[in-house]
Amino acid sequence: MDLQLQGRRALITGATKGIGRAIAESFASEGANVAICARNQEELDAAVAELESKGITACGQAVDVNDGDALKGFVDAAAEALGGLDCIVSNVTGGGGQGDEAWRAKFEGDVLGTVRLVEAALPHLEKSDNASIVMISTTAALEKFMNAGPYNAMKAALIQYSGALSQDVAPKGIRVNTISPGPIFIDGGAWDNIKQNMTPFYDATLADIPIGRMGKAEEIADQVVFLASPRGAFTTGTNIVIDGGLTKRIQF
Repeated sequence: MDLQLQGRRALITGATKGIGRAIAESFASEGANVAICARNQEELDAAVAELESKGITACGQAVDVNDGDALKGFVDAAAEALGGLDCIVSNVTGGGGQGDEAWRAKFEGDVLGTVRLVEAALPHLEKSDNASIVMISTTAALEKFMNAGPYNAMKAALIQYSGALSQDVAPKGIRVNTISPGPIFIDGGAWDNIKQNMTPFYDATLADIPIGRMGKAEEIADQVVFLASPRGAFTTGTNIVIDGGLTKRIQF
């Protein structure tokens, strides 16, 4: 299927590794030009070089999404470098933790970081004929998982924000969707660490996935890219769960 993304322009936050990197690579493989950010300049430079090897235009900037001015500067610079924006993907997230500082950090990074990204990008997206916003949430926002902590709660807030925003910006031709991945195994990532250091918990989680395995970053990326493409032009206000059947609620 031709996703009609050749020459389109996508911006992805937190895209030097893991799901974010897979999303950037998937866009590039479809011929879309990409702008990425993360906090490590060396890793950004390496990622940009690899993305450009696919024959597309890529740019990157070291940005902390908690810094609203820097984030807006990156969005504007990316739009200038790519000649506009057709899609933004809010992918940055932090770890878990408890206590006041953990709650504040998750609110600043996951919620306010996404809101700032959206507000900075809207003037550019309004000029696109296929504008799309995709936010990465988690199945931990949908059912109780581990403890009652800030990660789950703030990711749930993103789903509500995304759904309400989709109604607000639809008249401007901008679509908004959320993707909620279940456990995604990435070498050196969170579930790899859990496998090495919390083996019983890892095994119990794996046993609860009917498909019998954890997901791959590429499986999330492919759904993001489809949603952002003209092929997904009638989909907005949706939260797509990709979890191999981990969540047990009936979705309708």
